[in-house]
Amino acid sequence: MKLSSFLISLLCSLTVLACVTEYKSETVSIAPALVVEGQVTDQPGPYTVRLTRTADYTIQSVNLLETGATVTIADNKGNREVLTELSPGGMYQTRVGGMQGVVGRSYTLTIQTKAGLRYESTAEVLPGVSPISKIYSEYVSTPRVNQLGIKQGWNVYIDTQDPDTLGNYYRWNWAHYETLQACKKTFNATKKLYDGISCCTPCWQIDRCYNCIDISSDVDINGQAISRQYIMQVPYTSNTRYYLAVQQQGLSRGAYQFWKSVKQLVSNTGGLFDAAPSSVAGNIRCVSDASQPVYGYFGAVGLSEQIIYVDRSAGQGSPDADYPTDFPYPSNPPCIACQNSLYQTPVAPRGWRN
Repeated sequence: MKLSSFLISLLCSLTVLACVTEYKSETVSIAPALVVEGQVTDQPGPYTVRLTRTADYTIQSVNLLETGATVTIADNKGNREVLTELSPGGMYQTRVGGMQGVVGRSYTLTIQTKAGLRYESTAEVLPGVSPISKIYSEYVSTPRVNQLGIKQGWNVYIDTQDPDTLGNYYRWNWAHYETLQACKKTFNATKKLYDGISCCTPCWQIDRCYNCIDISSDVDINGQAISRQYIMQVPYTSNTRYYLAVQQQGLSRGAYQFWKSVKQLVSNTGGLFDAAPSSVAGNIRCVSDASQPVYGYFGAVGLSEQIIYVDRSAGQGSPDADYPTDFPYPSNPPCIACQNSLYQTPVAPRGWRN
């Protein structure tokens, strides 16, 4: 789940839970608000900022893309870059070979919306982060609940070393890439597979864990080794190798507190007396109209990334594959361009091997 979707769903849920009067259909709404997701790192970009907007909507509605905005990232040395909006909109990106974050510098995000509202983030100092010293996987199997057979997978772990200085904050993230044969897919219930239109160029699908908030601080382990930090479990859906990119992020204290609050809300959501979403304080405000609500966080992040190819040939029995996917068929047009988005990319991932 993306941050924007999570926050809006949470707002709606708590609005419903707080009602003490009789429910009337199609009356659930929250104040329109901008939702911001983005960060700059000390690794080469491009960097992406995603903008969506909540609406005065019923429970059947969805978030709106915030298009036509002017989005700028600047540092305290006078460097700045205006981001380009990607199609279909709502995502803004720095150029290839453009701005790159530097440890110790501070970064600010500025947004000028098409409606004339101006938003600014507080300055974020980019911290360094220790490198990932080791990444590895281990085969695991467990009995299936109320089913025959076993559930198989490969747990992925990393080792690292916390610096001697106190005040280091971590977040761990991952992304899985695999090649796409079809850039547009339609499920065929009769065949029980996906028909699709081929990609005109090489293309990779990106799978991420949008609802994973895996964070830690060195308050209790300052200067010690961090061993067997769990990242994720690779599923046994194929005998092929599984490409995984793992990120160890160094966060500012403010970013750590933000994600800690979001994680607490994820854990607590559903109770009548749970904390309100407004308690998740971001670092962005509307400077042209202080009454305008805004959610999200713009971060400056130190980054250490390693990739691993998990060998799944040792799995037992047949893989737990879903219906076959990416089955191209002759069509007009014969192919579709690969989109550069959160979910697919025409750029080969680092260290990719066919």
